Amino acid sequence: MGPLRLRIEGRTFRDSANREVTLRGINVAGDAKYPTNPELPSHIPEKFFEGDEVSFVGRPFSIDEAHTHFSRLKRWGYNAMRYIWTWEALEHAGPGKYDEEWIQHTIEVLRLAKDYGFYVWIDPHQDVWSRFTGGSGAPMWTLYAMGLNPRSFAATEGAMVHNTSNNPANYPKMIWSTNYTRMACQITFTLFWGGRDFAPKAIIDGKNIQDYLQDHLLAACQHLAQRIHEAGDIENDVVIGWESLNEPNRGLIGHPDLSVIPGEQQLQKGTSPTAWQAILTGSGRSCEVETWEFGGMGPYKSGSQLVDPKGETVWLPADYDDSRYGWRRDPGWKLGECLWAQHGIWDPSDDQLLKKEYFARHPGTGKKIDYEFFTNTYFMDYYRKQRKAITSIHEHAIMFCQPPVLEIPPSLKGTKDDDPNMVYSPHYYDGVTLMTKKWNRYWNVDVFGLLRGRYLSPAFAIKVGETAIRNCFRDQLSAIRKEGVDYMGNHPVVFTEIGIPYDMDDKYAYKTGDYTSQALAMDANHFALEGCGANGYGLWVYMSKNTHEWGDQWNGEDLSIFSLDDRPLPLSPTAPRDGGSANASTVSVDESSPSYSQSQSADQSLISPKNLKKALSTPSILSQTSKTPADLGNTPGYRAAEAYVRPCPFATVGNNVSYGFDLRNCTFTFSLESKAAATEEAPTEIFLPEFHFPRDRTEVVVSGGKWSISVDDAGGGMIQRLRWWHGEGRSNMTVTGVKRRQGMALGKEEEEGYLDRCQQSRCSVM
Repeated sequence: MGPLRLRIEGRTFRDSANREVTLRGINVAGDAKYPTNPELPSHIPEKFFEGDEVSFVGRPFSIDEAHTHFSRLKRWGYNAMRYIWTWEALEHAGPGKYDEEWIQHTIEVLRLAKDYGFYVWIDPHQDVWSRFTGGSGAPMWTLYAMGLNPRSFAATEGAMVHNTSNNPANYPKMIWSTNYTRMACQITFTLFWGGRDFAPKAIIDGKNIQDYLQDHLLAACQHLAQRIHEAGDIENDVVIGWESLNEPNRGLIGHPDLSVIPGEQQLQKGTSPTAWQAILTGSGRSCEVETWEFGGMGPYKSGSQLVDPKGETVWLPADYDDSRYGWRRDPGWKLGECLWAQHGIWDPSDDQLLKKEYFARHPGTGKKIDYEFFTNTYFMDYYRKQRKAITSIHEHAIMFCQPPVLEIPPSLKGTKDDDPNMVYSPHYYDGVTLMTKKWNRYWNVDVFGLLRGRYLSPAFAIKVGETAIRNCFRDQLSAIRKEGVDYMGNHPVVFTEIGIPYDMDDKYAYKTGDYTSQALAMDANHFALEGCGANGYGLWVYMSKNTHEWGDQWNGEDLSIFSLDDRPLPLSPTAPRDGGSANASTVSVDESSPSYSQSQSADQSLISPKNLKKALSTPSILSQTSKTPADLGNTPGYRAAEAYVRPCPFATVGNNVSYGFDLRNCTFTFSLESKAAATEEAPTEIFLPEFHFPRDRTEVVVSGGKWSISVDDAGGGMIQRLRWWHGEGRSNMTVTGVKRRQGMALGKEEEEGYLDRCQQSRCSVM
């Protein structure tokens, strides 16, 4: 076998020419969360509970449309994809019944991704367990296996599900994420991770429910890996690895007291029951429950509300026919009764809580369980199984290890789990912007610092002013990266989810075309990514069916960088200054130091046989049309694309020391360290977007060597690249393009140059 297309060396990715690779990735695609047949975005109630008969064939998009989406993403500078799929897509019909047609479609999509030169890792995605508990992921039959009745979640508030809400258009923003602390998810995740310890009576087909669920999910992953392996031309060539289960949640494991909301529960919105109240309402009892709202300073109690299920329960009735899916439930697991009551946690005869600390300690050892214990024990037990299942098929698979979000990573450094082929893959979102759907330029909070106890008072975690906010984001990501190295060892770090909401300010941008808030937020997040020292990221998200009215078609979220109702970013903001060839290369051959040149370029305005391939590779029209109401669709914009279409070193000879893009001054800076000079065949390569850097208006300053700018499809997909042949040692580069303020108007407090301000605050990137 020849050299791997991508491999890990210490804390870096390396290509077959031994250059350091930076993964500039995108999550593809949000469409994968819901079926194609019937087409069931989260605001559609019809046929919702016919979960055994759905099909995901055609997700994330059809083969015919794939070229349009992939060429668009490549032109925007993405070289990597986190490929989203759900367990439900593969095994929806019942335990062990795989959808081979969906697998074949997936293989064909991955083959097309190979043509565009993407690095792809496979993401077994879930959000709050499944569509039927308000998110995405697991098949419906898993809930029946756990003795739950998904049709009763609405009445009991066991889960807040968009598809079954009374008013889908006004579904509260981000309410879906509170399902992690509602009864259905508390049950599913507790049983998935710790059924053997906390529900020993839950036996099905001779296995504890924990093993039954984990074995089926792992078998599904292994089956898909096997089919990818058998395809013969995908494994390693495009599919470089697999990620562990998305955003694992511990359920009730480690819950200190069921009768109170734990202090570490950061998110409260809408009705906010204690775990004990959720158990009661889940068993048909009425409870007066606190209500919470999320304001500018975080969550606050707004009142209380009576939740009255009127006797309806989340549990399957005693006469439920288990033969539907062919399993055999142990007689000791009684349907029609609360599983927690069967384990002595409470007494349904008088509704008394008997063991409020039942989940606080390990039942075998008595050891207190915190999130760190959960991660090192329950999460790692599963991760080891997944790693074994995947690498038994895909020997050289890179494993992206994703522990619980914002929790301390597992302690793997120096242990047998310190796998040289592992990547730490944390997630990060600016919670203030995500929950309020507003970009606050005046203050934000160091959430990670608060979680790690770095402030005597929460007031000290508040950062004032946009520069301080940007630096705070960067410092949080840097701290997360360093924590990964400290606990897991010397591995690459890739933030596999980070993004912003587009429907800010009550969808102001959709009514006006003004995406200033979105551009500022997106630029701040990328500033952090570029400055934190990570090896790459996967931006959340690309969604092929996003519209201004329904966003990402899922739970009111609207984070897609693409929308059917907006315009794609043009290749260049200006017309060409000459009529040269569209593929002409601009070269600096002055080897004196420093070398300086102003590039010469041209853009095409007419289609000809010479530029036909480039024209076809650059979609300028939308692949579909939407039915968005006129008040939200008459003023399309560029969706803040100027902030996410930005330069990046794809392949670095030696080591990438630092890089960053100053959007406001349209200046890209890059430093590297190399023990050997770049060769003619494998120079350092940088993605240089034509929108910011039209070749006839781009200035390049390097500390030495020669460089060229050209538009070509080397490696798959037509993009503009800057190639740099430099010597050994430390080398520096500055590239300046077209400075403008479209969608980036400055306020009075920001009139001082961004570069100067960052230098004053010791920003190492800019």
